[in-house]
Amino acid sequence: MLFNFFPQRPDHPLAHDKELKRIVAEIRRAPAVQAIEEVNSWFESLKYAEKFPIDSYFNIISQLDDAAQVHLRRLKREYLGLAESSKVEEERRWTRNYAYYREATTLYESCLERARAEPKNKLVEAFRAAMPLLDARLQALRTHQLKWLAYRYTAADESLWQALGRTYASAEAVGYANKLMPLYTSQRSLTSVLQQYLQAMIFHVSSMDSLTLEQIDLADRLIGHFLPGFVFSADYQSGAYWLDLAKGSPPTRPTRNPPVPQAGLRFFSAAAACKALGNLIELLERGETPPDLDLGEETSSAALLSVARHLSLYWVPNPPQRQHVRHQVTTRMSVINDFFEIHKIFTHSLRELRHMPGAVNWSADNVSLGGFRACCEANIDGVLKLGSLICVQPEGSQNQLLGSIRRISRRRDGHADLGVQVLAKQARAIQLQPRRSGFSAANQVPGLWLPDTGQAGLLRIILPLGQFNVRETMEFRYAGQAHLLTPLEIEETGADYEVARYRNAT
Repeated sequence: MLFNFFPQRPDHPLAHDKELKRIVAEIRRAPAVQAIEEVNSWFESLKYAEKFPIDSYFNIISQLDDAAQVHLRRLKREYLGLAESSKVEEERRWTRNYAYYREATTLYESCLERARAEPKNKLVEAFRAAMPLLDARLQALRTHQLKWLAYRYTAADESLWQALGRTYASAEAVGYANKLMPLYTSQRSLTSVLQQYLQAMIFHVSSMDSLTLEQIDLADRLIGHFLPGFVFSADYQSGAYWLDLAKGSPPTRPTRNPPVPQAGLRFFSAAAACKALGNLIELLERGETPPDLDLGEETSSAALLSVARHLSLYWVPNPPQRQHVRHQVTTRMSVINDFFEIHKIFTHSLRELRHMPGAVNWSADNVSLGGFRACCEANIDGVLKLGSLICVQPEGSQNQLLGSIRRISRRRDGHADLGVQVLAKQARAIQLQPRRSGFSAANQVPGLWLPDTGQAGLLRIILPLGQFNVRETMEFRYAGQAHLLTPLEIEETGADYEVARYRNAT
């Protein structure tokens, strides 16, 4: 019976300080993939560990989490750099990274549950000093979950937003929501529970479903840079985004009025961030880069300018509105999504897309003059690439539209909603030759001439990506007439195409 007076030691390898120190050191030195897989394995074992004092339990989780950070950043860069990897490999890498953030969140939350279950325990009293760090890390881990879901164009469910709101509300009530602290030993900047929450909200309202994976990551880094320029308050701000902490809802666009004032309402606006972002855009447009802009990784000025312009649209008090009225419909359509296959359609005047190899069926549920929203199977290879050129033929119609995928949103049921912008309602297949090469077939470049430009003497032509040359005059023949083209500019660029503007000297 005397043994009952002494605390029982947890039956777990990480309960021994010397062993914990050795394992953490090995994780820091290990290759990134091996390190994260090992940490995930330790996380899994800790979920079922018993008899750990709460301060010791938190310390172990915290040390493993800290050791993993450098590896997580490396694995993120590698994932974003996957150009044409297999779907299986992409899935494996995504799952490994997302699992880390989900499991780490679960373990930190279990620390809070234990603290709430034993509020008068002396060890819990001592543990309360670590609460600001724990809550800040929880918010950061959930924000990473949002980001990794965005990499797959999937929206976070309500439970994640409820957890974000609940943690902030708790920290605000206790009084440390604004307390600045280092989040991890490998990060120089200071942060707080509020800043991590604000990062998640700004990320959500910045329309990541219309950006590529690399652009999503760059947008997230720009958000971090401009974070001090955002104002978050319980006071109503005209044109601000708003949310309800009590409901744990995501922020709502300022185009919708908030409900009757209540305790849980919070507002945030870009305020000074918009002005600072505008200054950055002006510098980049002049070919300059601010010397004090530190985003942690090298980024081209062109990529930076594109993402900065995108963010500027959604941080202003009046974000973009639809230009055309949308109409609810239920229409099935056949879709082809490869430039060269689309070129064949117009070359041979094919009338029925549904009979072509590779054609897929979509269902449109609302349309406007500028585009439509469609639903498709999410696992169709190649279709779900943002910026892909597609050819669409509604069921029962002979019309064939050219469009580009502008937004992707994956559903939980395995389907995806796509936002498509219509580029043209008709096109003509042509073969262009550089003027210097005569009419050699080897030098021909396939193109899709869009005749509805509305400007005399100007031609818009869709080319395969990378084929436009501003120094090269082109020519082509159509219906027996020769056309001599002087290159002007690239109007827009997609994933597998570019729309070029030429002056027609026919």
